[in-house]
Amino acid sequence: MMTTQTKNHTCAQCIHWNGVDADSGECRRQPPQAISFKVDEHTRFEARFPVTAAHDWCGEFAAE
Repeated sequence: MMTTQTKNHTCAQCIHWNGVDADSGECRRQPPQAISFKVDEHTRFEARFPVTAAHDWCGEFAAE
């Protein structure tokens, strides 16, 4: 039986990641995403980058 090892690169190691603290940050690979939420009777719109954990990973990792 053959085994294959894979190496996962985490968000914290990616050039597109902007760390907010040791455990979380913003993925800046794509433009900010528009979000809306209701506060009292008013709806607010903002654009935000996705927040990820430092140990998360995806298929679009880019090394520095």
